[in-house]
Amino acid sequence: MKPVIIFRHAAVEGPGFLAQFLDAHQIPWQLLKIDQGEPLPTSIADYSGVVFMGGPMSVHDDLPWIAPVLGLIREAYALDIPLLGHCSQALGGKVTLNPIKEIGWGEVSTTTAPEAKAWFGDQARFLAFHWHGETFTPPPAAVPLLVSPYCDNQAYAIGKHLALQCHIEMTEPMVLDWCRVGADEIKAAAASPGVQQTTEMTAALTANVALLQQTAERVYTHWIRGLQA
Repeated sequence: MKPVIIFRHAAVEGPGFLAQFLDAHQIPWQLLKIDQGEPLPTSIADYSGVVFMGGPMSVHDDLPWIAPVLGLIREAYALDIPLLGHCSQALGGKVTLNPIKEIGWGEVSTTTAPEAKAWFGDQARFLAFHWHGETFTPPPAAVPLLVSPYCDNQAYAIGKHLALQCHIEMTEPMVLDWCRVGADEIKAAAASPGVQQTTEMTAALTANVALLQQTAERVYTHWIRGLQA
């Protein structure tokens, strides 16, 4: 099988549980470290799936790699290579500021769309991890899958392609690293009703991560069915 390519944009925002899942299913994968200046592929055709991790940047930032990456997303979509991650702007949606910043653990609810059940099973809601100040409008043909009290669009699917605003890839070390690196951001946004302090985020860390990884296992299992040989 051709490998899955995973684009990393910050050292602390790697694939996390997704890497563990792919290894367990003997699916080859390659990490491309944009944060370290590694060159982008000229084509996405040599990969079975394409994953984009999060980061502190915005799609609106003046960064030299954003335009070519958007092109690779569009190429993957045209070739029907499954996408996983944040790809709304590349496919015709709009990325804007969210009225309320979300940081920490927060409940998301599944929509009534049949596609939501395909991706998330019978879960009506689950506790996800959040760290975002932006939101998006779904692209044409997208089916909304998740909502939260502070953000109307948390996930959408277009066939085998899945975009997530919330984070399901978290491991315990990742949560601790994000809290450490983002300490100033957490402090600055303390008044936001969607922002937890570090003590809240880590209070039931082991249990919360374990439950989230059960959800991630279900989502990733559905996603890999679309991988190209």
